[in-house]
Amino acid sequence: MKLRSAILVFIVLLSACTPGAKNSPNGPTPTLRDPMVNTTTVPEPEPAARSFLEAWKVDNYAAMYAQLTLLSKDALIEGDFSNHLKDVSATMSLQSLDFEILQSLIKNPSEAQVAYRMTYHTVLVGDIVRETVMNMSLQDGDWKVQWEDGMILPELSGGNHLSMDISVPARGNIYDANGSALAAQSDAVALGIIPGQINPDTESALLVELSNLTNLNTDYIASLYEFAQPDWYIPVADVSAQAVERRYDVLSSLEGLVMNSYNTRYYFNQAAPHAVGYVQPISPEAMDEYRRRGYRVDERVGMAGLESWGEEYLTGQRGASLYVVDQQGSVITRLGQRESAPADEVYSTLDKELQEQTQRAIEGFRGAIVVLERDTGRILAIASGPTFDPNLFDPNNFNSGWMLGDVFDQGTVPLLNRATQSAYPLGSVFKIITMATALETGVFTEFSEYNCTHTFTELTGVTLYDWTYEKEKPASGLLTLPEGLMRSCNPWFYHIGLELYTLGYTEDLSKMARAFGLGSPTGIEQLDEVAGNMPMPVNDNDAVQLAIGQGAMLATPLQVARFIAAVGNGGTLYRPQIVEKVTTPDGEPLISFKADPQGTLPVSAENLQIIQDAMRSVVADNRGTAHFALAGLQVPIYGKTGTATNSTGTSHAWFAGYTDAGREDLPDIAIAVIAENAGEGSEVAAPIFRRVVEAYFFGKPSRLYPWESSFYVTRTPTSEFDETAQETPQP
Repeated sequence: MKLRSAILVFIVLLSACTPGAKNSPNGPTPTLRDPMVNTTTVPEPEPAARSFLEAWKVDNYAAMYAQLTLLSKDALIEGDFSNHLKDVSATMSLQSLDFEILQSLIKNPSEAQVAYRMTYHTVLVGDIVRETVMNMSLQDGDWKVQWEDGMILPELSGGNHLSMDISVPARGNIYDANGSALAAQSDAVALGIIPGQINPDTESALLVELSNLTNLNTDYIASLYEFAQPDWYIPVADVSAQAVERRYDVLSSLEGLVMNSYNTRYYFNQAAPHAVGYVQPISPEAMDEYRRRGYRVDERVGMAGLESWGEEYLTGQRGASLYVVDQQGSVITRLGQRESAPADEVYSTLDKELQEQTQRAIEGFRGAIVVLERDTGRILAIASGPTFDPNLFDPNNFNSGWMLGDVFDQGTVPLLNRATQSAYPLGSVFKIITMATALETGVFTEFSEYNCTHTFTELTGVTLYDWTYEKEKPASGLLTLPEGLMRSCNPWFYHIGLELYTLGYTEDLSKMARAFGLGSPTGIEQLDEVAGNMPMPVNDNDAVQLAIGQGAMLATPLQVARFIAAVGNGGTLYRPQIVEKVTTPDGEPLISFKADPQGTLPVSAENLQIIQDAMRSVVADNRGTAHFALAGLQVPIYGKTGTATNSTGTSHAWFAGYTDAGREDLPDIAIAVIAENAGEGSEVAAPIFRRVVEAYFFGKPSRLYPWESSFYVTRTPTSEFDETAQETPQP
């Protein structure tokens, strides 16, 4: 109160000494001088004060400290000064500040005062406006600031400090499109085994119960403790408390089983962890940033995926009261208050059941699967392998200490979302784009023919080979252009690439690929993605390699699924989306899905039909490269196999395609599958594609993989495709 009175007297005095003086928003700040003091050589204090406040406005604490008097610097070292202001800003959840200099007074040749108004814009309690005074001293010809905490707020004079009391509402849930919870606050149970306590008579029952709870193979669970010491704790997995409760009587009777309960933000069945994301405690390095955003220091915040993107919706409105507290901890006054409000809910476009089956479909591989609604861009499932358990990020999870390290394995990089953050050579799937370019330039037609032999020798001094040569299969012979796609004849497409380049269409193929969405991000907002690479060929060898999806070109599985969907829907490139809606706790929509067409393939309807028919023949014609893998599937499939050579070893296996069932209850879908270093697209990726289609249309798989002895169990000895099976990573 004394300081407020002093400020009032100061301003009244200034007004009295300068009749008619007013603060003009466009004019200079009035500066008053004591008539008894000669100040003709003294600089104006207002520019120095303004410089100090401007530095404060942008958190330039070093510049502020440089303007302090020597006495102020002796009392407060620079690090403490900066940390103090950072703490004040964080405590009040400061977003930004504004200032207005009211008046200044030169008291004598070495002392001045500047009155100013501060407006603090805070996240939690709104605007705080105060008028206060800056005392200044002239040192070496420059005005310096005599720091004291009353310059922040008058109430902080005399050693008082700020304290913010924050109440945090429950974090909002994340659901799939049908309302099944993907992430919600829930009780969970960490499961583990102590080998020496297992009763041999009930060991089989123990393994079966754990397998049913976790979807892990019984042999795999047994292998976890096969060579363990009897008294070791062997972590297995975490499951929801509801799942345990349904079998609690049986589980509690099984010797050797350890169950540790905890409450957490639980990620059910670990569905779509790369898309949903996870929460983590705020790191010490980010603490001040989050405090300024209104967070409490003990909160957990969204990391990656929907948890990160939807942070502002999922956190709700925190309740808060900002107090001034004296040195004894007693509250002096309350500066502001706000009530809390519940968080919003995020509904994804994902189908949880399809997502879980898609994750299992690629289990044991490094790679990715993307499932898009063909005619809208909705992401129905998105899987990256190897996957990870987001529940391990909660230190209250008893298994976290044993298993979290695997999440950061540098060899397998489970946290990497290979569907959007990894770009690969596309191999023969790219031939769809090459065919479109060949037709649109008019250099080739659907009736153009080429003799597909084992080799391509049109480049001087270079011999390139067809896949039939490497597989010791008969050459495909004379093929039309659509048949060339059906047989995935490399020499046919080498020829197209060379012919286009030679005739002056040097950039057409790359431009077509970019029009198909390659070489640039898809625009999905919720997931981090890379752009891939779509170069222009600089010589005929580059052109030949690009024509079969090799060379320097790189594409993400999401980009591939997107352009495959466009081929299937008539030419529209839709922005992939993974948010169906965001609603208030009362169900009022804040955001709702709306299909977002971003472009049209530069392909005529006639030529697009030719491409579609050729993609159908890849599956339907008994000479098609995917015929064996997809035979008997009672859903019309249009697709393309791909086998992409790379610098990391065995070829990447690709299959991309779409359905054309025309069902009202199940919209048609587009799917892109890649299995890294797994072999042939027809032998590995196409069966994986089939399993996803079966899961979507029929609810479960109906055909074993060539390398399986039973569903999700790898067969030994090797499968029908001996070489492929040996190269396939084992689950």
